[in-house]
Amino acid sequence: MTRNLILLALGAAALAGCNSESHTIVANEAPDPMADQLANAPAVELPPAIAASKTYRCKDNSLLYIDWYSDGSARVKTEKGVGGTQVPAPVEGAKSDLAGTAQTPSITYGGKSCHV
Repeated sequence: MTRNLILLALGAAALAGCNSESHTIVANEAPDPMADQLANAPAVELPPAIAASKTYRCKDNSLLYIDWYSDGSARVKTEKGVGGTQVPAPVEGAKSDLAGTAQTPSITYGGKSCHV
């Protein structure tokens, strides 16, 4: 009986705490202060995505880890993990340290011939 009275008292206290005033919620009540800046913002260009990640074994038995990007550039690493050398996309007529693509089974990097 005492437990029922305690629960009834707690329920009454919880209901007494409610505000009985009516509330009106209006969407877009105040204008967005950043709207002008967002409307005039320049387009954002995303970085290239990784198209392929491959491991190559070179003739001197060393390993190269190459991440090929969607724009034709690549990141060459001699150890797994973060870091490495960024190699730009090949430009016609320009000499590059990296010869080959993600689709070819062999590449040349820094004068070393390597295979998948």
